[in-house]
Amino acid sequence: MSSKSLLASQEISTLAVSLSSNTIKIYSPATGQYFGECKGHSGTIHEVAFSAPSSAHIFCSCSSDGTIRAWDTRSFKQISMLSAGSPQEIFSFSFGGSSGNLLAAGSNAQVLFWDWRNQKQLACLEESHMEDVTQVRFVPSQQNKLISSSVDGLLCLFETDGEINDDDNLLSVMNEGTSIAKVGFFGSRNQKLWCLTHIETLSIWDWDDASREANFENARSVASDRWNLDQIDYFVDCHYSTTDDRLWVIGGTGSGTLGYFPINPNPVASIGPAEAILEGGHSGVVRSVLPASSTRISSLAQNKGMFGWTGGEDGRLCCWLSDESSEVKRSWVSSTFVMKPHKDRTKNRHHPY
Repeated sequence: MSSKSLLASQEISTLAVSLSSNTIKIYSPATGQYFGECKGHSGTIHEVAFSAPSSAHIFCSCSSDGTIRAWDTRSFKQISMLSAGSPQEIFSFSFGGSSGNLLAAGSNAQVLFWDWRNQKQLACLEESHMEDVTQVRFVPSQQNKLISSSVDGLLCLFETDGEINDDDNLLSVMNEGTSIAKVGFFGSRNQKLWCLTHIETLSIWDWDDASREANFENARSVASDRWNLDQIDYFVDCHYSTTDDRLWVIGGTGSGTLGYFPINPNPVASIGPAEAILEGGHSGVVRSVLPASSTRISSLAQNKGMFGWTGGEDGRLCCWLSDESSEVKRSWVSSTFVMKPHKDRTKNRHHPY
């Protein structure tokens, strides 16, 4: 049973982990204690998020079963469900809009919109993309703007105020040229967009003027040359630090070692040497990374000396400690703790507990 995605809520100190069994397990991110699980999806769970504009105890998930479901972490029960209708799949969702109550979802060649308050479907955009919509993301600093990405290689920018339709609300189209896996915002004004593709390339865009500023078509080989460990086989994600205004691409090996490689923008965009190495926790491909320095869990990270959490195809959920942390080292599989012996690490190599 593999772990597919992770999310945490700082407000209620909860870690949610979606699994290949189409269930979501809830843990304490501080101790690893297992609290319970949420069951209901009948297809692959693609995303989970504590972003619903309601109680801090509510999180949502989307699935290939064509639904977005809301769950209560106190009861582990489903409290609401939106359906795109069969045979649609939902690969991604995001809350935003001018009121914060607009729910966007990426589906089979469609971008769907609901009003979260009354769960009424407002629009279905089906002319902008030709294939599965892999990600939808509202711009953090401009919540009335939405970016969508697709297997068709296109990034679309939409205005979401007023009545939404393909003709009037599509502002610009950016062509990545190959199937897009993940996107995310970075920069002091969130004006930049990083883009990871299904063939493990990386590009940087200025979404406001629809220009590509960097394109790393050989990103894996470049990253592999930036450390002395095994070949980078895949990229898991990118991580942006708002405090430092720095972006890293996170690459992994088939045996489960991860590296944080900085993206240096000037004078010419380049991938720098690994600044953090996570090894010894996983024995297979890592599917999800949750950095403790993300805004939702930063206070917890400071208190516990944590670097972050990872989940992988080996069914293991690992929490990683910062170099300066002296706490006991452990890792766990599902809800059972497995003690790991202490191993000395070189500086900047983080260890799991």
